[in-house]
Amino acid sequence: MPRKSVFDLHEMKRAGEQIAWLTAYDYPTATFEEAAGIDMILVGDSLGMCVYGYPGTVPVTMDQCIVHSEAVRRGAPNTFVVGDMPLGSYQASDEDAVTNAIRFLKQANVDAIKLEGGVRTVSRVRAILDAGVAVCGHIGLTPQSSGQLGGHKAQGRTLESAKLVVEDARALYEAGVQLLLVEAVPPEVAGFIRAELPIPVLGIGAGSDVDGQLLIVSDVLGTFAAFTPKFVKKYADLAAVSTAALTEYVTDVRGGAFPEEQHCYRMLAGENEKFTEYAKETR
Repeated sequence: MPRKSVFDLHEMKRAGEQIAWLTAYDYPTATFEEAAGIDMILVGDSLGMCVYGYPGTVPVTMDQCIVHSEAVRRGAPNTFVVGDMPLGSYQASDEDAVTNAIRFLKQANVDAIKLEGGVRTVSRVRAILDAGVAVCGHIGLTPQSSGQLGGHKAQGRTLESAKLVVEDARALYEAGVQLLLVEAVPPEVAGFIRAELPIPVLGIGAGSDVDGQLLIVSDVLGTFAAFTPKFVKKYADLAAVSTAALTEYVTDVRGGAFPEEQHCYRMLAGENEKFTEYAKETR
């Protein structure tokens, strides 16, 4: 099945087809997601927490994002992959933003990049688009600037803050973004934006009145146990399954139940006797 393009995703919106989007950070997970028929993969800066154990996304670097994007592309060669611009990769200048966006294309062969922020990132978005790179905007709760937002809190829950989210959406659309992610806002706000904009409006913690859903794969599979956001639906508890399996392994090793005969290699016919003689002579 050929890889979807931005235009295919736009056509899905026009046809009323929901877009399924997940994060991935490594080759195996990307292969599983492509086999499952996922429409899009985000190599999110959430890898800081889900892979490296950082307390948030702030420490994540471009080099880390590139390496993980390369692995995901190898695992999902036929899936639309979005690289996530980490903090510091685009804030300083339009030139920095373009340079780092192009790195994602040249080194990891992603299909688009994502960056956080609305009105304040318009010049960055335009510069990246002018360089020929597809852009997904990200508004609402933007984790990289959570300090300014008072923490990882839902946005748009009052009329005034909802207006700001809508203004961000309009500004990014007018700047030319091809996709828009809305995070942690009330469904009515996300639905209003979806109805107003002709581009796919995707949600994470934004209700069902959007053109598609994004979740963190570590939450979906239950491999990230530090906390579970309100909007997450766990489809598996691999942390529990993995811990149980590893506990059984430890028990087997300490009790001598592993390895068994079927786990061992044997010498070729006639070689065992030769080795026995060798061992006697060298003792």
